[in-house]
Amino acid sequence: MNILSIQSWVAYGHVGNASAMFPMQRLGHEVWGVHTVQFSNHTGYGAWRGEVFGAGLIRELVGGLEDRNVLPRCDGVLSGYMGSAETGDAILDAVGRVKAANSQAHYCCDPVIGDVGRGVFVRAGLPEFIRERAVPAADLITPNQFELDYLSGRTTTTLAEALAACDVVHATGPRVILVTSLHTEDTPADSIDLMASGPDGRFRVRTPKLGISVNGAGDAIAALFFVHWKSTHSTAEALSKAASSAYGLLARTAAAGSQEILTVAAQDEFVTPSRLFTPEKL
Repeated sequence: MNILSIQSWVAYGHVGNASAMFPMQRLGHEVWGVHTVQFSNHTGYGAWRGEVFGAGLIRELVGGLEDRNVLPRCDGVLSGYMGSAETGDAILDAVGRVKAANSQAHYCCDPVIGDVGRGVFVRAGLPEFIRERAVPAADLITPNQFELDYLSGRTTTTLAEALAACDVVHATGPRVILVTSLHTEDTPADSIDLMASGPDGRFRVRTPKLGISVNGAGDAIAALFFVHWKSTHSTAEALSKAASSAYGLLARTAAAGSQEILTVAAQDEFVTPSRLFTPEKL
């Protein structure tokens, strides 16, 4: 497939497109990367250098792809951290151009807003833009638990509440929802759940909790889930494959004691995960 991925880029390490593009390429897909920023490293280090690109550049680059008449061959658009509502507008414009050229294309939005324990960490106005504009335009979304709560206006402490929150968000537009880093009352303390909800059912995968916190893992799992769903149109299969690969990637990273996810060194996990997790139908 051909995937247009519009996200940030770092010279060192793996977040944004530097985390999302290679897993998709390793699985055999062409990825057309449009970068929203070019930084030396991710902002989690506390210091970085580089530049945030204007929304006009995104429109210009997508316009160049349109000039080459390749948008009819684009199978999907993936977006992550947007940075600003203006960038979000440019991304939605790109989605509109791609879907006008190929009615079978899909849009996967990773609605980066915040996280449990940290709260909202994007600039003012962006959460509302994502909830009111980006999510309704998306076919698939990949929120974490904090973002699911924000998008649905609910609190999810139980599995039933998480499923109900998905129903609320489905009603706004997205057909498929992957909830990452889900911890409900019935999740064991040494585990973490991932839940996916789609037209073909709701499914959960439970993996051991790894004692690491690294940037970029969410970007990788969103990309993996998107291309696996596009390839199979099976919510369960996409969840199983994405969760298994992400777990393998993070397990290798934890074993190495690395501050950065080992996207390249652990690349075999994208193709043949060392441990396959079977989805549980809910």
